[in-house]
Amino acid sequence: MSQAVIPGVVITPLKQMRDDRGAVFHVLRSDAEHFVDFGELYFSIVNPGVIKGWKCHEEMTMNLTVPKGKIKLVLSDGNGTVQEIILGEEADDYKLVTVPPMVWSGFQCLSSEPAIVANCASIPYRAEEVKNLDLGSDQIAYTW
Repeated sequence: MSQAVIPGVVITPLKQMRDDRGAVFHVLRSDAEHFVDFGELYFSIVNPGVIKGWKCHEEMTMNLTVPKGKIKLVLSDGNGTVQEIILGEEADDYKLVTVPPMVWSGFQCLSSEPAIVANCASIPYRAEEVKNLDLGSDQIAYTW
C-alpha cells in the first residue's frame, strides 16, 4: 500500500489471477488495513469519453476499482490539492483506491468501450449525505 497525496486516500495494488479459462480479480477483504465497514457494493457504468462528477460523500468511505475498461479518477480535498489516478483492468492499472469522506471525486472513461467502476462502500447510499458540484465549478481547480 502507498499513501496518496490527499490525506486518508490509500492506493492498494490488487491481484489478478488469469489463465485460459478466464480471470479472478481481487477487490477488498474485511481484514485489510484500509477496510472500514461494509454498506453496499455497486457498479457505475461510464461510456467512452464521458465524465461523471463532482461528488463528495459526508459519511461514506468509497473503495473504488475498475475491473473492465479504464478511467481517470480525479480527487480533490476542496482546498486546492488535486490528485489523478488511472484505474483499469490491465495489471499495472488494477488497484483499489480508498477515498475517505469529505474528498471530492470525479472520473472519466479513457477506454474505447464502457468502463465498469466498482464501489465497495462503507455505508448504504443515501442521497442526503452526498454533495454534488458541476464539472465546471471553480470550487475545484481542475480542467477536464
